[in-house]
Amino acid sequence: MLQIDDISFSIDGRPLFAGASARIPAGHKVGLVGRNGAGKTTLFRLIRGEMALEGGAISLPARARIGGVAQEVPSSATSLIDTVLQADTERARLMAEAATASAPARIAEIQMRLADIDAWSAEGRASAILKGLGFDTEAQARPCSDFSGGWRMRVALAGVLFAQPDLLLLDEPTNYLDLEGALWLESYLARYPHTVIIISHDRGLLNRAVDHILHLEEGRLTLYAGGYDVFARTRAEQRAVLAAEAAKVAARRAHMQKFVDRFRAQATKARQAQSRLKMLEKLQPITPPSEAARHVFTFPEPEELSPPILRLEDAAVGYGGPPVLRGLNLRIDQDDRIALLGRNGEGKSTLSKLLAGKLPCTGTLTRASKLRVGYFAQHQVEELELDETPLQHLQRARPHEAPPRLRARLAGFGLMAEQAETVVARLSGGQKARLSLLLATLDAPHLLILDEPTNHLDMESREALVEALSAYSGAVVLVSHDMHLLSLVADRLWLVAGGGVAPYEGDLESYRALLLSGEGKPAREKPGAAPKRPPRRASRDEILALRGALRKSESRIEKLEEMRDKLATKLADAALYEEARLHELQVWQAKYAEVMDGLDRAEALWIAAQEALDAALDPELSQS
Repeated sequence: MLQIDDISFSIDGRPLFAGASARIPAGHKVGLVGRNGAGKTTLFRLIRGEMALEGGAISLPARARIGGVAQEVPSSATSLIDTVLQADTERARLMAEAATASAPARIAEIQMRLADIDAWSAEGRASAILKGLGFDTEAQARPCSDFSGGWRMRVALAGVLFAQPDLLLLDEPTNYLDLEGALWLESYLARYPHTVIIISHDRGLLNRAVDHILHLEEGRLTLYAGGYDVFARTRAEQRAVLAAEAAKVAARRAHMQKFVDRFRAQATKARQAQSRLKMLEKLQPITPPSEAARHVFTFPEPEELSPPILRLEDAAVGYGGPPVLRGLNLRIDQDDRIALLGRNGEGKSTLSKLLAGKLPCTGTLTRASKLRVGYFAQHQVEELELDETPLQHLQRARPHEAPPRLRARLAGFGLMAEQAETVVARLSGGQKARLSLLLATLDAPHLLILDEPTNHLDMESREALVEALSAYSGAVVLVSHDMHLLSLVADRLWLVAGGGVAPYEGDLESYRALLLSGEGKPAREKPGAAPKRPPRRASRDEILALRGALRKSESRIEKLEEMRDKLATKLADAALYEEARLHELQVWQAKYAEVMDGLDRAEALWIAAQEALDAALDPELSQS
C-alpha cells in the first residue's frame, strides 16, 4: 500500500500540497489528474524521495521497488533487447554472478532465485513488450544509437515495464506512442500485476487502463473509484450540489443583512438586528469548487471552395528510393473529417506530408487553385524559436499587423498577455503546442492536417480542440493516438497499410480490436455466438446529402429566431396595447404564434436531421 499522510510542500512560496492524504492499496491502477501546474509531477518526485517534504509522510512497504521512465535514454551501442533485459537489475546481477560462481551452495541459491523470478523466459517477455511498443524482431537487435530520442523513450518504457516494479509511476506515457502502441499499453497496464499510478490526459487510457482516479485540487488529494468518465460525472454532481448550497447560503446572508441594515438603528428592532448579526457571523459561506479556466481555440474561417479541394490519381510518394505509398486514388472535400489509421511505419506521416505539400509525388495531384493548407506536426513544436516570445513569432509571420490584433490572435488560442511576452523556452508543453497550432491555422486553411495534435495538451484543452474542429468549416486530416479525439471529430477513416491507402469499412472499435488481436484481422466472435452482420455504412453521397439537410435546418432555425426576436421587440411596444390599436396587436400576436409554431417544427426537423447524420456516420447507432 502507498500511504500519503497529511503532506505539505511548497515551491517558491506557492503551496502545492496542504494536508494532502491518500491511501492506495496494492494492485490498484490509478490515474492522477489535476490542472496543469497543480503538482502532479512533483508528487511523483516526492514519492520517489527526490524532494524533501515540509510536513507529513509518504510510506511504502519495506523493500518495495519504485519504477518510472527516465527523462532521457542514452544513445548507446547496446541492442534494444539487451537494454530492456538490463532494466531488471536483479536478474542481470544474478546472471553475471552465475557465470563466475564456484561454491555449490551459492550456485544453488542463484539458480533457485533465477527460477523464482522466471529469468529463463525473460528474453521472450522483453521481446513481446518491445513488439507491443512498435519494434519488430529486426529492430530489437539494432543498437539504441540507431534510433531517435522519441523511439529511445519507448525503449525506456519497455525497460520499466519489463522490470515490473511494485509501484509503477508513468508520466504521460502515450505522448511518444502511436495509436497502436497506446492501445497495447492500455491492455498491458490493465493486466499489470502491481500498483500503477499514471499521469495522463488521454481519456481512453484513463477509462480503460485504470480502476481509480486520484484527483489533485487546491493542494488536496481525493481518490474516486472508477475510470475518468465516472469521475467526471461524480465531480459534476458534486459541483452542482455545492453550487446550489452556496446560492442558498448567499441568499440567506443577503436576507439577514438586509434586515440588519434596515432595523439596526431602530430601538424596537435593535435586539433582533443584533441577533441577525450573530447569525451572520456563524453562517459560514460555502465556496463552490473553482472551475478550470475556459480553454478555447479560435480557428479562422476559410472561404468555401468548389469540391474536390484535392485529388490524387495513381500517385506514388517516397523519399528518393522505392515509394513508401503507391497507387493513391484519393479525394478530399472541404467538409471532410478524415482519420488516418495504420500501424507504425506504414506511411501515415508520409501521406500527411504529401497532402501538406512537403513531399513531391509521381502521378496526378490536383489542388483547388486557391487552396491553403495548414500543417501541424509534433516536430514543429520543437522547432519554435526558444529565445523569442509568441508575440515575436506572430510579428515575423504577420509583420504588417498591429500588436493589439496579434495579441487578440494569441488570446484566441489561450495565450494571454503574460504568455504573449514570455520566451518560448519558459512556456509549458501545452502552451508551445497552442502556439504551433495558431501558426498552422494563421492563414485560415481550407485543409488542416494535424499529426498528433494532443501531445502536451491537458484534458480541457483537448475538449476545446474537439469543439473547435467540429465547428471548423475546412477539411481536417488527423493522425492521433487519442481515440476520444478521433471518435468525436472524424467521420471518415482511411487505412494506410501495405504501401497503399483505402477507406476503412469498420469503425474505431473494430480497428481497436484489429490492433489488439495482433493478427492483422479483426478479433473473432466468441465460439457459439451468432455471426454479427456488419452494419451498412452510408455512402459518401448520402452523407453529403444529410449534411446539406442539416445545414438547411440550421439556416431555417436562424431565420425564424431572427423573426421571433423582431416580433418580440414589436410586441414590447407599450403603445401597441392602447385600446385603439388592439386589432393591430392581435395581428402581431398571431404572427408571433405562427413563428413560434414554425420554430418548433424547424427544431424537430433539425433533431431528425442530426440523428440521421449521426446514424450514418456511426451505423452502430441505428442498430442499438
